[in-house]
Amino acid sequence: MSRASLVERLRTEPGAAVLLLGVTALALVWANSPLSSLYVDLWETPVAVDIGDLRFDMDLHHWVNDGLMVLFFFVVGLEVRQELSIGSLRRRSQRLVPLVAGTAGVAVPALVYLAVAGREAPEGWGVVVGTDTAFLLGVLALVGPAMSNQLRVFLLTLSVVDDFLAVTIIGVVYSDEVRVGPLLVALTCLGALWALGRLREWRSTPYVLIVVALWGATVQAGIHPSIAGMLAGLLVPAALTRRDDVVRTKSLYRAYWQSPSAGVARDVQHGLSRSISVNHRLHQALGSPVTLVVVPLFALANAGIDLRGGALAEALGSSVTWGVVAGLVLGKLVGVGVGTWVALRLRLGTLPDGVGPGSVLGGAALSGIGFTVSLLVVDLAFDDAAHAQAATVGVLLALIVASVVSWGLFATARVRWGEESADLPLALDPPVDPRHDHVRGNLDAPHTVVEYFDFECPFCARTTGMWRDLRDHLGDRIRYVVRHLPLDDVHPHAHLAAVAAEAADRQGRFWEMHDRLFAHQSELEAEDLRRHAAAVGLDLDQFDADLGDEALHARVRDHAVSAAASGARGTPTFFLDGTRHLGPHDAATLIAALEALGTDGPAAERP
Repeated sequence: MSRASLVERLRTEPGAAVLLLGVTALALVWANSPLSSLYVDLWETPVAVDIGDLRFDMDLHHWVNDGLMVLFFFVVGLEVRQELSIGSLRRRSQRLVPLVAGTAGVAVPALVYLAVAGREAPEGWGVVVGTDTAFLLGVLALVGPAMSNQLRVFLLTLSVVDDFLAVTIIGVVYSDEVRVGPLLVALTCLGALWALGRLREWRSTPYVLIVVALWGATVQAGIHPSIAGMLAGLLVPAALTRRDDVVRTKSLYRAYWQSPSAGVARDVQHGLSRSISVNHRLHQALGSPVTLVVVPLFALANAGIDLRGGALAEALGSSVTWGVVAGLVLGKLVGVGVGTWVALRLRLGTLPDGVGPGSVLGGAALSGIGFTVSLLVVDLAFDDAAHAQAATVGVLLALIVASVVSWGLFATARVRWGEESADLPLALDPPVDPRHDHVRGNLDAPHTVVEYFDFECPFCARTTGMWRDLRDHLGDRIRYVVRHLPLDDVHPHAHLAAVAAEAADRQGRFWEMHDRLFAHQSELEAEDLRRHAAAVGLDLDQFDADLGDEALHARVRDHAVSAAASGARGTPTFFLDGTRHLGPHDAATLIAALEALGTDGPAAERP
């Protein structure tokens, strides 16, 4: 296996989980080997950095936990901001169920820990409140349903709430004595980050410099820097890419093509950066280093506990160990499960489509994998070395037990409740019927591409030239079908525009109207539609009558129902030979996917 392919595998969720397990095993073996003194000495190596009158003097272990791990929590903050701005926490109906479940998934484990180990070591309750999102998703990919993307979205949203509460607890409860001067500097840095967002600063450098200053001020203030990383990530703005930015960048590329020079190349780079939010660019730049370097290094520094000389037996006899196991495994399962049930009973929201109760319970069990956050709190919570060692053993045991319990719950859900997947449907429903669908190209072509589109969606096929690119490459081997999916909540004119296209179809002008509407996406008011109808040669009296025909409105709604039954939730969504396409949907990717399918005969003859 080449180095590049190995790195790509490690970047996947199962690969990241396997890497963490491997590093954890290495730490345990090292700490219990004849070279254990070398392990201890390595992490106790003092490292001092002086900047003027400021001095950062910590051992290597604390540089990892208090320094590098800030990147981990910064990335978590970036992800939370993405979910709040453009993701699953944007809508009330989507966020309330995981909000309630996530809150219960923090409170119940803490209560369970205190019930089991409160007398011996009450300060350790924070060990059981967090969930290791990366580990959770990796184990989900290994033991969960074959198709579990919707469950993954639910668990990600849940972990956003979990992480935010856990980091807040770390920053507030497990911080040292606070020094006012550096704290004021830290607050000033947070204000500067907020101002950059308000000013729509697109360059990443100012954000990075302020985050570095924020980290230094937080360390000097005596507050654990995890909360600084989370808050900094929350203040970095996230937004969807706008179509006009993409078009502007395309024109810059054209200028570079015609006259390549360093100055034009710089303009292209700036154009690309402007078109993608600074949040997404920082997340893309930091995601792999955090997954492949920071978190494994943290595991190596914190999972190595010496279990020789009766230490393991002592840990297994400690209520701290079993308090951590009970809190993470039982507390998370009960907290998330009951929290979800209560939220659904109160009708605060719904579960994602395709996710059943068995999958929720399996995911709740997986949230008992605390690992990264739990080990960090172990280092902060306990002054007693024996308690810290027992808690670490509990975290590692909980990782194993939670994985096994979740596997059992997923298997039970599959056998007893028929929950074969936890995802949206993949098959096109109903299949293409040339008598009713709008088809471009050879009716008997071996390949069929179906696009669900919205006339106000700036990224749908007509704007990007998808049909032309596919036709130019595949010729008569492809037929192209479009179905309506008006996103009424964000595109108020899309439904009537779809009806206008269907009205044009009654006069044999569907594709002319289709192309005209996409060419004038900002002009879709009722009067605009009449003007477009005249431009493509329609009889306006008949067009006006058809525009009010309930049968055409019902046809558009039927397309939307078909989209829901097929798993299409946004536009554009593509189906290749009857199966929903996942991943990028640029022309080159779709062509490669179609070529990989081969040609088994005319599309109409294939299921």
